[in-house]
Amino acid sequence: MPVTKLSTKGQVVLPKEVRDTLGISSGTELEVEVRDGVVLLRPIRKTTVDDLLGMLQWSGPAKTLEEMEEAIALGVAEQR
Repeated sequence: MPVTKLSTKGQVVLPKEVRDTLGISSGTELEVEVRDGVVLLRPIRKTTVDDLLGMLQWSGPAKTLEEMEEAIALGVAEQR
């Protein structure tokens, strides 16, 4: 099991093995939680546009901005 220690400035270095396993690198934000006397660090995953593109399943021709705005307006009107 990897081991690290707390610096005099309250900093903790995550061992490379742990960073590689989690797929995190310098600058990754971590959520900190204390639960039953244990410190939990959880990477905050930020969703990017590229992450969302794979969720879209449109197989027709490309739509113009005007067509998209019209469809959104129609959807809003239907909700009212």
